[in-house]
Amino acid sequence: MQNITFKLSNLHHFGAAYFDYLKLRKQFFVDQLNWDIAHDDDYEMDQYDNPLARYSLVVKDGKVIGGARAMPTTSQWGKNTYMLKDSYRGMLPGIPEDVLGRDVTNREIWECTRVVISDDVTTHAERAECLRHIVEGLVGMVNVEGGTEMMCLSPPTFVRALRQLGFDCERIGEPYRCEDDGRKYAVLRMPARSSLKEKPAHTYSPTPKSVVRNYPLPEHA
Repeated sequence: MQNITFKLSNLHHFGAAYFDYLKLRKQFFVDQLNWDIAHDDDYEMDQYDNPLARYSLVVKDGKVIGGARAMPTTSQWGKNTYMLKDSYRGMLPGIPEDVLGRDVTNREIWECTRVVISDDVTTHAERAECLRHIVEGLVGMVNVEGGTEMMCLSPPTFVRALRQLGFDCERIGEPYRCEDDGRKYAVLRMPARSSLKEKPAHTYSPTPKSVVRNYPLPEHA
């Protein structure tokens, strides 16, 4: 497994990786969880997939098997900011307005969303490894842009999973039950700090062709 990170302005270096991530999102959030969100037959994509977003994907044998999205809490794209703030403003009916309970606008705090791991990753050990790669990529990107803290709206069980991987995650606020899938979700937070002894370097530059060999890269990459 290897992590790749990018933003919309350089996603072309990774061929179809971004769109395969959108396919994974559609398969999980729409087909499995029945979320009422924008999609077509192949892709799930929303208003937060804009130039302010950053992406951390995991590739194995040339195939995207997991990923997540992040953006700073200072984001403003048209009428939208970031997901939790827009829910606080009453713009997202499926998420309670009080789930975060306050307006967070701080360049050092980033929101992470749309965490997904492919069903092709079947063992607990492999799924844990994939999640670690996703989160390490997020931490690296956030650090590069001056961020020190990350938060997300996720199942409360993520706290234990991330702590087992060495991330100092905690729940803030009370969980709520989603009407679409019947699952509980809560706001989680953690320092944007690597769980590894030697922190890996993360940049927005292309990775070697061997990493994403099923995704044709431009000759200059």
